[in-house]
Amino acid sequence: MSAAYEAFRALHQRPGAFIMPNPWDGASALLLKRAGFEALATTSLGIAFAMGRPDGAAEISRAEALDNARLVIRLTGLPVNGDLEDGFGPAPEDCVATVEAAIEAGLAGLGIEDTTANPDKPIHDFDDAVARIRAAAKAAKGRILLTARTDNFLQGRPDLDDTIRRLTAFAECGAEALYAPGLPDMATIEAVAKAVAPVPLNVVFGPRDGPVPLARLAAAGVRRVSLGGALYRHAMGALVQAAERLQAGEFDFMGGAVTSREVTELVTEARHGQEGMRTT
Repeated sequence: MSAAYEAFRALHQRPGAFIMPNPWDGASALLLKRAGFEALATTSLGIAFAMGRPDGAAEISRAEALDNARLVIRLTGLPVNGDLEDGFGPAPEDCVATVEAAIEAGLAGLGIEDTTANPDKPIHDFDDAVARIRAAAKAAKGRILLTARTDNFLQGRPDLDDTIRRLTAFAECGAEALYAPGLPDMATIEAVAKAVAPVPLNVVFGPRDGPVPLARLAAAGVRRVSLGGALYRHAMGALVQAAERLQAGEFDFMGGAVTSREVTELVTEARHGQEGMRTT
């Protein structure tokens, strides 16, 4: 049992909820560590967009996703949860291979979703989805924290009963955390959290009808809040605003920006820490 897995699991077992933000590169990971977050997660959206690709299954390879995760782990030393899409293949064996690769990469946790990468049939049939998670959970047990995810609400299937059915089945298979992104409102979040308790529920950002404070999500039974691609999109929004000011002939867009020195110091400190670990 790795120290990263133990630390990550402990965050899910303590009272209340915690925020697990999603960096996309070395600088964003170090800035989030400096801000005091106790765990981080990768973002398939951030990785794909930074490479000039659309977000979605089959756009990023397992190797590329894990290379990004290794970077975040190496620089921060924090527990990191990998956004590993559909497990990089349709079969249970594909999910097992992804679990084993995530463990080898040093991840504390990983997520596997029930998407198919087929726009005509975007969600795996129930029995297939459960078989995939059962195999992944068996491989993950005691070694890495598996989050099982259903994307019903993201894929035009806003079926609450089926979403709860899938999540509870995933929990029965051994998933240690559960996730259904795109839940529309607090009433739905509360219903899902109640149905899956005591297994920790992750939500992304909050309900689709508008953000709410962390305390309200915790009161509803949420244990973990991730941000998906929200921080990357926020950063790109700042870039768009700066571009608009430049097009207007103005250069007054740098308020609040981090300095090059700040990031250089963070990177240098992280590098020295790695070198120190190699020599001990």
